[in-house]
Amino acid sequence: MRRSVKRNLLLLCLFVPTLPACDAIKAKFSSEGQSQLTENGKGTGHEEAVHGGIHQDGPHSTNAKQGQVVHTTEVHKPGEHGASEHEHHTHKIVATESVSRDVVSTQSYVCQIHSCRHIEVRALERGYLEEISIREGQQVQQGDVLFRILPPVFQAKLDTDVAEAKLVQIELDNARRLFDQKVVSAQEVALAEAKLAKAQAQVKLSLAELNFTIIRASFPGIVDRLRSQQGSLVSEGDVLTTLSDNSTMWVYFNVPESRYLEYRSQVAQHAADMSVELVLANHTKFNQPGKIGAIEADFNSETGNIAFRADFPNPEGLLRHGQTGNVLIHRQLHNAIVIPQRATFEILANRYVYVIDENNVIQQKQINIKTELEDIFVIDSGIESGTRIVLEGIRDVKVGDQVEFEFRDPNQVLQNLKNKAE
Repeated sequence: MRRSVKRNLLLLCLFVPTLPACDAIKAKFSSEGQSQLTENGKGTGHEEAVHGGIHQDGPHSTNAKQGQVVHTTEVHKPGEHGASEHEHHTHKIVATESVSRDVVSTQSYVCQIHSCRHIEVRALERGYLEEISIREGQQVQQGDVLFRILPPVFQAKLDTDVAEAKLVQIELDNARRLFDQKVVSAQEVALAEAKLAKAQAQVKLSLAELNFTIIRASFPGIVDRLRSQQGSLVSEGDVLTTLSDNSTMWVYFNVPESRYLEYRSQVAQHAADMSVELVLANHTKFNQPGKIGAIEADFNSETGNIAFRADFPNPEGLLRHGQTGNVLIHRQLHNAIVIPQRATFEILANRYVYVIDENNVIQQKQINIKTELEDIFVIDSGIESGTRIVLEGIRDVKVGDQVEFEFRDPNQVLQNLKNKAE
């Protein structure tokens, strides 16, 4: 208790030095603290502070020797504080300006690659698979025999119908001879002719049924995997293989509704400014250019997309049915306003730039992005061509600051862009 009272008296004397008897109190406390420190080898931090006097190293100093903590105060001359606070700050930044130029806008879409003709080869009749005339992956021509199915019943039926037609032909010849001899009437001859026509039609039907057992290629293409082996019993409608015409590939990709409307309103009217490329799964570009071949009739109500089809010639047969890749649609934009991405900043999903007006004062402008290219933005609205904007030092300025800046030529800036937006 006594020590606490002494400490409080000392603090009072330190902060109010004009009180009477302050010098005596400090001298007495200092001598008592010195004797106690000598006896015990240590003292409280506050007593050591008094014994050590007032330090000039800083507001709080730590004495490494003996682990002593020393609290000090700083004396400042009048007028030192606040001088820099009221001084006008001038920020030196790097600026450039927006420019108009022709650029190429690229849109990428995931795609599925299909053959222009891809069919399933099925058995038309039931029977044993007698002959397989092709290999898996073989290139065939239109009319080539692919499979033969053993046709014992159909062959027998054809032989019967052919014999019946010969019999009717003999009857017709006999009727005509009798008609010439005026033994039978003309109606007998006409009846015999009708029977012959019926017999010949039956022969054609039997021959067609027999030909169903011989399966031929409907068009030039590549044969897929064989689903049945020689000697297998197949039924009508069984899939034997597939046949793909890969001379032209149809590449399907889904386009959002906004991009579809943009295509119909602008791109379709400037088809010469658009090109289509295909990037394969190994990130290499297909060596043939494509074109938009069709747009489907309906939007997908669940995704809001509509399917486009791009057509690519495939002379070397590199592309196969079922591949995947990415379609790149390049579009030439004339006199587009462009700025570096790193000259912009984002607040709550809105994009802004700092504009320097004619008085070199910072203003904040919201911009709308038309499309995003590598390291640059194409501006739809918000600023005009030739507007001075802050390029470097965005974090060092605020709206209303009057700044000094170093101006850099926008063409040089655009040629040396490496950093994205902040």
